[in-house]
Order: sequence, then structure tokens, then C-alpha cells
Amino acid sequence: MLDSISPRRAAAAVLALALATIGGALVSEHVLGLVPCKLCLWQRQPYYWGIPLALLVAVAPASLLRPGLVVLALVFLGSAGLGAYHAGVEWGWFLGPSDCGGGTGEAPGAVGDFLKQLDDVRVVSCTEAAWRLLGLSLAGWNVLASLLIAAIAAMGAIGPQGSSSVSQYR
Repeated sequence: MLDSISPRRAAAAVLALALATIGGALVSEHVLGLVPCKLCLWQRQPYYWGIPLALLVAVAPASLLRPGLVVLALVFLGSAGLGAYHAGVEWGWFLGPSDCGGGTGEAPGAVGDFLKQLDDVRVVSCTEAAWRLLGLSLAGWNVLASLLIAAIAAMGAIGPQGSSSVSQYR
């Protein structure tokens, strides 16, 4: 059960789930061709911070496991908040950023290059879900994944009840 997960196993589970989630986002972009919008990219930031932190927590001394898991739980609660905001923008509940669109970020060298670049640019709106499964967009699925990861980190921070021996950190 989740309420009896050891801190070390929780850190490993957070690492594995975060890698799988961001891996899915990167596959959807680079293999399936779903171009991310600005809010999609924002939602990746907690994973880019959380993955190395989870790796550090997973190999940390026992005294740092619980505090590290608390930080991870907060990081992924923040991730869930970003996902909920993006899903709300998609459903029209919130206004998205005024500059939410696509682009390469590279300045063209000449007018001809600029015109060529315009042919290749696909502007991605934050208000339109590129894909839905069971009524949830990728932003909605990120909310669920982030909440699961945060819950595992929190349960690991609480750890097994009862014994206070060092063996519970394994």
C-alpha cells in the first residue's frame, strides 16, 4: 500500500514516474509531432527540476530522505497546479498568456530567410488541446500524473509508521 512505502522506494518511484511522464511528453513532441505550446513547455519545468532532485534524494543519506521527499511533493504539487491552469485555459475557464504561440526562437538572417521561416512555423495556441483521451487533454493527464507523483513523495516522507529504526529508509 502507498501508506507503507519506504522513503527510499518513494524517491525511486518518483524518479521513475517523472522520467516516464516527461518521456511521454518528449515522445509526443519528437515522434508523434505534437508541437507544444508555451504552457506545455512551462509544465515541463517541474520535471526538469524534479528528476535530478529525485535522483539525489534516492541516493541521499537517510537523514535527507524525508526532507527531500517533502520538497519533491511540493515541486509536483506545483506541476499539478500548472497543469490545472493549462487545462482551465483549454476549457476557457482562464485566460492564457497573451503571447502563447509557436516559433523557433531563432532570428532570420535575411528577409528571404524570414519568409521561408514563416512557411515552416506552426503557431500552437494554448487554448486548444492537441489531443484528448477520455475527455482529458495532455495538460489534464499531467495534473493526474503530478498528483500521483506528489502523493508518492508525501507518503514516502511520512514513511512506514511504527519503527523508527534506520532500516525503514531502505
